[in-house]
Amino acid sequence: MPRRREVLKFAAASLTLLVSRVGAGATAISSILAVRVWPARDYTRVTLEHDQPIRYSHLLVKDPERLVVDLEGVEFNSVLQMLPSKILDSDPYIKLIRAGRNKPGVVRLVIELKGEVKPQVFSLQPVGEYGHRLVLDLYPLEPVDPLMALLEKSGEPPLKSDQKSGSPPAVQEAEKPAQKPEVARLVTIVLDPGHGGEDPGAIGRGGSYEKNVTLSVARRLKEKIDATPNMRSVLTRDGDYFIPLQSRVQKARRVQADLFVSVHADAFVKSTARGSSVFALSETGASSSAARWLANKENAADLVGGVNLGVKDPYLARTLLDLSQTATINDSLKLGKDVLGELGRINTLHKAQVEQAGFAVLKAPDIPSILIETAFISNPEEEARLNDEAYQERMAEAILKGIRRYFAKNPPLAKSKLARLD
Repeated sequence: MPRRREVLKFAAASLTLLVSRVGAGATAISSILAVRVWPARDYTRVTLEHDQPIRYSHLLVKDPERLVVDLEGVEFNSVLQMLPSKILDSDPYIKLIRAGRNKPGVVRLVIELKGEVKPQVFSLQPVGEYGHRLVLDLYPLEPVDPLMALLEKSGEPPLKSDQKSGSPPAVQEAEKPAQKPEVARLVTIVLDPGHGGEDPGAIGRGGSYEKNVTLSVARRLKEKIDATPNMRSVLTRDGDYFIPLQSRVQKARRVQADLFVSVHADAFVKSTARGSSVFALSETGASSSAARWLANKENAADLVGGVNLGVKDPYLARTLLDLSQTATINDSLKLGKDVLGELGRINTLHKAQVEQAGFAVLKAPDIPSILIETAFISNPEEEARLNDEAYQERMAEAILKGIRRYFAKNPPLAKSKLARLD
């Protein structure tokens, strides 16, 4: 009898081991937790968030244009059933999208396109509040040219390389010449609303998203700049979509910007932190531990927003390495000081001087660049002010005054390309 019990115990243990091994080797079924679509003129992004890694493949099909994506080991659930309702008629690139079971264990997505696109399909590891993500970026065959978009909006003729400049005009502050010149120098300012799309930025206790506040303030600032003689502005994004940090810098360089102003709304673990701040780039290290912490947090935007690491810009990377930024940083500090002084007239200053740290978005080697933390969205009182339209107007006006003060003391240098004024 004891011998029989030992045999039964051994058999039971073997069976348990066998079942465990089979279970460990079985393919798990993944669930799609959410689908988000971010349409924009630059590109449309479709993000599928899922609870564990999945295998996928994709194929472009012609006549009509379609992108087909197969997801292996994915459950066809209610989230995927709702996929068609996510597409807007105004989407520049997607006509419609549908999903269904293609074969056992495989879900197929078919994205009907409005024209030819250049897709980028890649996966992202969990970060922050997000789980695993599969990203489908649909780019136009010819990238949107920010300079041409600027000229189209302003109604100006294309720039001619043989136009010559005289002495640079003063901007708003100085006396105007008696006779208006036929050709004059326009100052171009790139405004960069922080975060966007998959990257909400900081979230206030009242539920405010930094990405929405920054876009609203930047749009108001753009209106004021565009209404100022001899000045015009460009937004790095004019909607709720994600732009990688390097692409923001690249846009500024493509339009030959005179200034780059990145707009943010700060956050801290303590809700008592308050006030406005201005930051410039540092080549040697952060000016404080808080500045270093903030730079690391802002630079992590690419991880949250989702960057395709397989796509590089060797020209920009080489430029950033080859050119000295010392003179540009000095100009950035001057600009930052003038803007900070104006911000101090409408809000408490978190720090009385311009701080410095290694912000990736400020690394244009030839464009004075600053990052403005308008206020602490993590502070309930300042969060309420940031959502107030009148306060946003005052914030935009203060930034413009700082910019004009900077140009009054540091007139823009002449450039080889000019645009005609109306």
